[in-house]
Amino acid sequence: MSKAKEIIVKPISSKDAARIVKSCHYSGKVVQNSQLHFGVFLDGKCGGAMQFGPSLDKRKIQGLVRDTSWNGFIELNRMAFADWLPRNSESRAISVAMRIIRKTYPHIEWVISFADGAQCGDGTIYRASGFYLTSIKNNNSIWKAPSGEAFAETSLRPGIGGSKAIKKAETISRTTVTKGGHIGESCGGSSMKRFKEAGWRPIKGFQLRYLYFLNPKAKERLTVPILPFSKIDEMGAGMYKGKSKKRASSETSDTPDFQSGKGGATPTDALHPSKE
Repeated sequence: MSKAKEIIVKPISSKDAARIVKSCHYSGKVVQNSQLHFGVFLDGKCGGAMQFGPSLDKRKIQGLVRDTSWNGFIELNRMAFADWLPRNSESRAISVAMRIIRKTYPHIEWVISFADGAQCGDGTIYRASGFYLTSIKNNNSIWKAPSGEAFAETSLRPGIGGSKAIKKAETISRTTVTKGGHIGESCGGSSMKRFKEAGWRPIKGFQLRYLYFLNPKAKERLTVPILPFSKIDEMGAGMYKGKSKKRASSETSDTPDFQSGKGGATPTDALHPSKE
């Protein structure tokens, strides 16, 4: 059986990365402003992808590490792996990707990512890959429309998500013509009042924030506390494949959270190196 150490990580096109993410990521969605795309190859086939790019609300994130330049950090927007990849593939892939970014983009000092404990997991793979836990909070950023589809709250704001995002939200949430038109009006920046009135609700669960320091010295400028991993269980924030670890203890292990894709018994069509 192939081992994780045999995995090759290298840049791929945004188009190919999007195919993998849409097939394997639990959300089925890509982040449109991702800038760096890495494919995870084994035996000549691509069974995973990682996408990095700017955070949607960079001004809020930038201050987490004092004296960080505007382009001094990046977000791991998406990480998706097919189930046929071997154990520990995620941590191996992250390690290689971080080395590539550190060498190629020395101005990037740190990487941020979020574990969606409301829908997927609490970030097992981040903890195994050297990330620091810096926040655990009740989810108020992932909202479910009456249609059942989930959206990041930031993507619903006119000032951040853009007019296309609002039009999309309006279409999905239109349980009645009145409600649809109601949202189509000005939703007021960060306010979710109009969405609430149209039947939208935040998904129950937690959001966990993780940071990885490409420049170890940048850690000294961190402006928020580093939380012990034990805090996750203390707050009841443990999740695995969208289920509370308290309810699914028989399923919980150190298996990476991001194994919860759509590959499974029907693996996604693999990309080959020649298609980069």
